[in-house]
Amino acid sequence: MGATDISKLPHIGEAVLRKEDYRFLTGAGQYTDDITMARQAHAVFVRSPHAHAAIRNVDVSAAKAMPGVIGVFSGKDIEGKMGGLPCGWLITSSNGEPMKEPPHPILAIGKARYVGDHVAMVVAETLQQARDAAEAVQVDYDVLDAVVNVTDAKKGPALHDVAPDNRCYHWELGDAGAVDAAFKNAAHVTKLDLVNNRLVPNAMEPRSAIGSYNRANDEYTLYVANQNPHVERLLLTAFVLSLPESKVRVIAPDVGGGFGSKIYLYAEDVALTWAARQLNRNIKWTADRSEAFLSDAHGRDHVSHAEMAMDKDGKFLAMRVHTDANLGAYLSTFSTAIPTILYATLLAGQYTCPQIHIAVDAWFTNTAPVDAYRGAGRPEATYLLERLVSRCGWELGLPQAEIRRRNFITQFPYQTPVALQYDVGDYNACMDKAEKLADVAGFDARRKASEARGLKRGIGYSSYIEACGLAPSNIAGALGARAGLFECGEVRVHPTGSVTVFTGSHSHGQGHETTFAQVVAGRLGIPVENVEVVHGDTGRVPFGMGTYGSRSISVGGAAIMKALDKIEAKAKKIAAHLMEASDADIDFTGGEFVVKGTDKKIPFAQIALTAYVPHNYPLATLEPGLNETAFYDPTNFTYPAGTYICEVEVDPQTGVVRVDRFSAVDDFGTIINPMIVEGQVHGGIVQGIGQALMENCVYDRETGQLITGSFMDYTMPRADDFPEFKLDTVCTPCTHNPLGTKGCGEAGAIGSPPAVINAVLDALHPLGVNDFDMPASPSRVWEAIQAAKA
Repeated sequence: MGATDISKLPHIGEAVLRKEDYRFLTGAGQYTDDITMARQAHAVFVRSPHAHAAIRNVDVSAAKAMPGVIGVFSGKDIEGKMGGLPCGWLITSSNGEPMKEPPHPILAIGKARYVGDHVAMVVAETLQQARDAAEAVQVDYDVLDAVVNVTDAKKGPALHDVAPDNRCYHWELGDAGAVDAAFKNAAHVTKLDLVNNRLVPNAMEPRSAIGSYNRANDEYTLYVANQNPHVERLLLTAFVLSLPESKVRVIAPDVGGGFGSKIYLYAEDVALTWAARQLNRNIKWTADRSEAFLSDAHGRDHVSHAEMAMDKDGKFLAMRVHTDANLGAYLSTFSTAIPTILYATLLAGQYTCPQIHIAVDAWFTNTAPVDAYRGAGRPEATYLLERLVSRCGWELGLPQAEIRRRNFITQFPYQTPVALQYDVGDYNACMDKAEKLADVAGFDARRKASEARGLKRGIGYSSYIEACGLAPSNIAGALGARAGLFECGEVRVHPTGSVTVFTGSHSHGQGHETTFAQVVAGRLGIPVENVEVVHGDTGRVPFGMGTYGSRSISVGGAAIMKALDKIEAKAKKIAAHLMEASDADIDFTGGEFVVKGTDKKIPFAQIALTAYVPHNYPLATLEPGLNETAFYDPTNFTYPAGTYICEVEVDPQTGVVRVDRFSAVDDFGTIINPMIVEGQVHGGIVQGIGQALMENCVYDRETGQLITGSFMDYTMPRADDFPEFKLDTVCTPCTHNPLGTKGCGEAGAIGSPPAVINAVLDALHPLGVNDFDMPASPSRVWEAIQAAKA
């Protein structure tokens, strides 16, 4: 089966209602916190109230004596008994030295390095008893100076002995000499300084975990809200607790949103698993929302300077970028790859810019660790590039669409100067559809109508590209990945013809149980309801890499397709035997095996039964059964792309920004379920606009305290903040996976922030406001207007 065939199959492209929604909408879903085990105790973590402090002593005696307390552990209890949390991606600095990789203890040993750092764990019979006992833990802190802003990191106090200047690495990509030469010959140079603000993920379901130990067979089970249970188990066993993987089972049941923040191995997961054996009890921990603000891995937090060199016609000649990336206090699982492999390699965007050089300095600060958040490096790259491209157009007097069209890539495959090779795309088609959908022709009339009401209207463009699938493994390994990036799929056909699919991917809101079932049902010619999809349990599914980077259908779905290839090949041999024909003469279509040129045919269900009741079966050449497993390791990333156009109205008296219109045209390749794709795009756009206008994670510069530690101070977008989005698609199928899919889960969050900010700046330009950083909250916009008046 090839990419050109899949779209012709039944169920592909149909808006099939999500199979999993019934249990979610009726309260029948099972999340980690819904699980109650026998003899279940509860854990509460004592967290540092200081951003930077030496720990002189942790006195747990009073806590141990309190009612219901089963155990209390501090750093000295785990020191030497386990490893620290590992980082999954090794970055090598431009001078050839490996990155600075300080230890990340499960419970703080000797020092706390951010507000919320784990200092002790209390385990008690009830949650309230654990909370009360946690209050009784006495910690003697010697408070130290803290550094929280990435621009202060170099001159701030050192967090780790291995990084006395707080720098983790200095990394470069591109030909600096060629870029410098191009700038010398440029007719025009555009420069831009910008900040990509820090975000808190805030999934609907906070993180939760249950550690369990069975003395009878010396086995552990960890129930956890996690996006990739096999990777969690690998890191937990091989790098921290030194346990055989066969002795640890990780189960990730229903997960209420991840957005990247649930990819990682967290300290709580390790502590619960270890303590379950020490205390011979099942131990549950569930974060409350305030705890999640402090301890979940945060996203973004880049400060960058960018320059674009152009000829006299606005053609891009070269780009030069320097970025300071905040990694937080410790290295989270994939943190080091975000500002490098997943950011710098996307800076070509959709444009034929012949030379690009990017330098990245990554820094430790006294803040929560920073890692992948919806888009993971691609939103940061797109925001920088699309802000810069819009400014190029404004400075040259070219419309936003024109500056982009003059530089769009039109010939494929296209080798970028920053390592990636795009296989296919049609960026002009996306722009054409977006401008029509947004009614750009009517913008001037709408602007005049807004002016008549005392409001400023602006229009902003963003033409994004992203790299999905995180592949291939050999290239990723050469770039520092410490794990493979394949996926696994097992297809088990039952005697009655129904099918169970076991996937190493994981669903946490994307609808995999439906889309994967559509692929299998379409391929085998059976009803969608006859396909069950199983995921999230290392005890049931083969080793897989989980869900992130919009890789599920393109990598996980491709693995399932490879398994179906094997199913079909074997089934054809069975059918050929039954119909006394050669398997080369068997066609399989519409759920039936047909002898070419005859009316002989057998339905799929009969083949399934024959495989398990082999009374008339080619036993000499085939084993009974119809169950196949396949692994898929992509040969390249996939490259979704699109153009987003936003219109805003700004009230100059109050600084309030209202998104009036938002149009998005995406190229996701083959679309399996348009309804699910639309939902993913809606959610991504909401998160992107949330970052552009509202969300902002802020630490106090002097004390390191998290100022935006609750929804009272951290503004989340709501439904009434948005108009109805207008969506459309273009389809250029991916050329190197059997489905032709590209991925859709992150696009909305990638393309929308620059479209919004470009629109706000377009609206405010007549008032003299030429720049400001996200978020464009009312106070910040109003202040910018007042400053322009001064």
